[in-house]
Amino acid sequence: MIAILGAGKMGEALLSGVLRAGRRPAELMATVRREERGALLRERYGIEIVPNVEAAARAETLILAVKPQDMGVLLDEVGPKAPPGRLVISMAAGITTGFIQERLPEGVPVVRVMSNTPVLVDQAMSVISPGSHAGEEHLKLAEELLAPVGKVLRIPESLQDGATALSGSGPAYFYFLVEAMVDAGILLGMPRAAALEMVVQSAVGAAVMLRDSGEHPVLLREAVTSPGGTTISAIRELERHGVRAAVLEAIEAARNRGRELAGG
Repeated sequence: MIAILGAGKMGEALLSGVLRAGRRPAELMATVRREERGALLRERYGIEIVPNVEAAARAETLILAVKPQDMGVLLDEVGPKAPPGRLVISMAAGITTGFIQERLPEGVPVVRVMSNTPVLVDQAMSVISPGSHAGEEHLKLAEELLAPVGKVLRIPESLQDGATALSGSGPAYFYFLVEAMVDAGILLGMPRAAALEMVVQSAVGAAVMLRDSGEHPVLLREAVTSPGGTTISAIRELERHGVRAAVLEAIEAARNRGRELAGG
């Protein structure tokens, strides 16, 4: 039995992915803050909606999908009710496995996960790290649960704040770039809808080529950049305005902010 504690958007996306991967609704339960949200999930997926304490007592795997600021309260509630032998998977940004382990019975294995919003379209990037009591079998179980909604990568927990900045926040950086490119299209006289369609398809095509070709991004970019052509003129301007340095500093700032939030 798997319980998703705090089935918001990310929790629901994981829930639906697990069901599409072949799990039966009877193998899943969820907890919610609002009664109407529970009714919606029950109607949509046919799963059981239970209180947090009951989920902790009954499920073999607990997925903590609440917001980071709610994690302490949740663990204070369910920690004493979680019998040894449970696997706890945390999806909360910035919350360390140590923080969780301190509030659970001794020896409970914890796996920390950072996923991102493309989980909603089964294209998530999920990075996982084991706590001090989690072994290979626990990591494999976490991978099995997350694989239906995207790609899964193991990293040391010391890199989790960096992963939050790079892939957790990563989709926002691409949306920001798309927004700027669409504005450029409008500046050049394009209708907004046409500019958006061109930019989105360019982004999708470039991402698929990058993923499937195995080529380094520098080589793919050079293939578009003809001597004395239009692309090199654009890249000169990007470099002149320090776009590369801005990206480095932005992602480092996101990492630092994640550390601040984790520290309270």
